[in-house]
Amino acid sequence: MDINEHVIEVTDLRRVYGGGFEAVRGISFSVGRGEVFALLGTNGAGKTSTVELLEGLAPPAGGRVRVLGHDPHTERAVVRPRTGVMLQEGGFPSELTVAETARMWAGCISGARPEGEVLERVGLARKSGVRVKQLSGGERRRLDLALALLGDPEVLFLDEPTTGLDAEGRQGTWALVRALRDSGTTVLLTTHYLEEAEGLADRLAIMHRGRIAASGTPAQVTAAQPSRISFQLPDGYFLGDLPPLAELGVSGHELDGRVVRLRTQQLQPAATRLLVWAERAGVELRGLDVRSASLEEAFLAIAREASASKEEEFAV
Repeated sequence: MDINEHVIEVTDLRRVYGGGFEAVRGISFSVGRGEVFALLGTNGAGKTSTVELLEGLAPPAGGRVRVLGHDPHTERAVVRPRTGVMLQEGGFPSELTVAETARMWAGCISGARPEGEVLERVGLARKSGVRVKQLSGGERRRLDLALALLGDPEVLFLDEPTTGLDAEGRQGTWALVRALRDSGTTVLLTTHYLEEAEGLADRLAIMHRGRIAASGTPAQVTAAQPSRISFQLPDGYFLGDLPPLAELGVSGHELDGRVVRLRTQQLQPAATRLLVWAERAGVELRGLDVRSASLEEAFLAIAREASASKEEEFAV
């Protein structure tokens, strides 16, 4: 991976639809060679509108986008042969077999890889003689991916690549994406599976209402959210019997019956102090659960803030 070589560069990008609706409101980011970048967003955030501009399907209303050093819209003939695109649904002729579909698609690509090799790579070699209409939803997604890889792209756009896949198929796709990254392919990914983004992405951006609300590595984005410690109060003990929460570095807490939930930005010191207290008191903290914040929590926090700001707008 060479993140210093920007394969995708987006500067103050804007997209406006008829009637003046601004779907993308001046966003900027870059993606390095051999990097997996996830573009996430709440519904209507503008991520699909952004990806379409990167793919050259429409010109921006403002700002600048470059893919492999070129404008993907005005220089589409230069950019397109070096990129692969996996849409949410391919829409291929249902009567063609898998092999025929791959062969047809390869005929539209310069320097296409052997169809059999690509079908093998996505786990569809045994289905080569099966008609598209007989494939399961997950198998169709794998066919979509195979066709995106036929041209051996330098840049790969994946739009919800594992929708409809079972757990095994999803793991296989993740392994393939990692292998592509390791070989130098740049991958821009959109997904609703936050676990997928957290596990695959080197960096990510979360969009909201046409702007980037958070960006960085998954660890950097989640670091803004508090970690959690939960446990059951020992018999005969109450919340006030614990060490002062301020000393534990706790920023907030909840008590649900006998279950205590603590929030902290200092997970290791807080957990250590709590366990030292329990050891000295000779008590067991049943149901003890200590965990860092997840990408899902960061995403939901942004969604909650979005809903709150929207309600404030309506209230004005």
